Amino acid sequence: MMMPQQSLNPINLAVNVAGVQAPNPFWLASAPPTNTAYQLLKAFEAGWGGAVWKTLTNNPIVNVSSRYGAWGLGKHKLIGLNNLELISEKSVAQNCAEIAQVKTEFPNHAVIASFMFETKQEWQEAVKACEQAGVDGFELNFGCPHGMCERGMGSTVGQNTALVEEITSWVKAVTRKPVFAKLTPNVTDIIPVGMAAQAGGADAVTLINTLNSVMGVDLQTLAPQPTVGGYSSHGGYSGLAVKPIALHMVSQLAMHPHFHLPISGVGGVGTWQDAAEFLALGASSVQVATAVMHRGFSIIKPMLSGLQAYLAEKRLASVSELSGISVSKLVAWEALDLNYQVKAEINAETCIGCNLCYTVCDDAAYQAIAPAPAGTIVPVILDEACVGCNLCSHVCPVTDCITMVNKTPASADVLPWMKHPKNPRHR
Repeated sequence: MMMPQQSLNPINLAVNVAGVQAPNPFWLASAPPTNTAYQLLKAFEAGWGGAVWKTLTNNPIVNVSSRYGAWGLGKHKLIGLNNLELISEKSVAQNCAEIAQVKTEFPNHAVIASFMFETKQEWQEAVKACEQAGVDGFELNFGCPHGMCERGMGSTVGQNTALVEEITSWVKAVTRKPVFAKLTPNVTDIIPVGMAAQAGGADAVTLINTLNSVMGVDLQTLAPQPTVGGYSSHGGYSGLAVKPIALHMVSQLAMHPHFHLPISGVGGVGTWQDAAEFLALGASSVQVATAVMHRGFSIIKPMLSGLQAYLAEKRLASVSELSGISVSKLVAWEALDLNYQVKAEINAETCIGCNLCYTVCDDAAYQAIAPAPAGTIVPVILDEACVGCNLCSHVCPVTDCITMVNKTPASADVLPWMKHPKNPRHR
């Protein structure tokens, strides 16, 4: 997708998410890039609208070395990142002193404190300390899938709806500032967890946290990666590769009729297009970590200009007008139009004759493509056999060489699916 041309009068990207105001919806997620005042000052200077401080706790934290494992594909590095890193190694007092420094220099940028504690007293005492430092809100880390969950925190809490509700209520009992519950994706259904956070009084939710994972195995040493003295452990998976999972979970909560909280979307945001997709499926802001760990804080500049131009192109006056705009287009499978038909078409002028489309269709799909006839390099679509599965268009190495063309019969104007009770047009 090409970036639209920048409008002459850029749209104001300011957001208000559950009472947390920020100059734009691009926030840094609680992660290594938000560990120090130095980093946040640098990030806000670059243009980021907010940040969630790296998670605070009272227990002494010692991290391993090494701690990151990367998955790439060809020339593309860090499509996925696995980390064994734990939360902040600094005391609550040290972190609060740095938070206060950031809020002094950037009072209009959102700074949210992330928490992970064991006892009710610890949760509530940390709230008071961070309020004195000037934080704009709190994020409850119910999602970390490694290291901390073995201690009864993180995703161990996030997988227990009763604990999610209870701990959220502890924090809400001692603060009037907005409270975000950060949810783990390591569950079979995100809805009960989101509803538990809402029942506990949360003002918003953040999702997703990292996915439980093992990055791979070094086939020479046979040690899993990343390796710590020849051994490894399961870690948290993030990066571009998790975006479809994150979009699914964000949209699940956004479209649920009884869930009414704002959502801060996380997981695979690396461009303004990624952010726009999260917003369209129900997020009110987005958080970024792995993309910054890959390319640095400067990625915010094209994010800001790209989103501004996109909103102008779509004649949307604000970020909030984009938020949730696509949710109604997600329906139950049985509400989809079974009369809608697309067929593949090959552009003979751009086809390079690699025959990959023929190979995959013949081996793995519907045998709807024939080899190129003598004297040509262009395979032939067998229209009567093509079911519109899209596979050929996805594997073709030439952009837009294979397109899917609407061939829905003209007689299908009034369709049974339109009367299905799960069809959003059936009201």
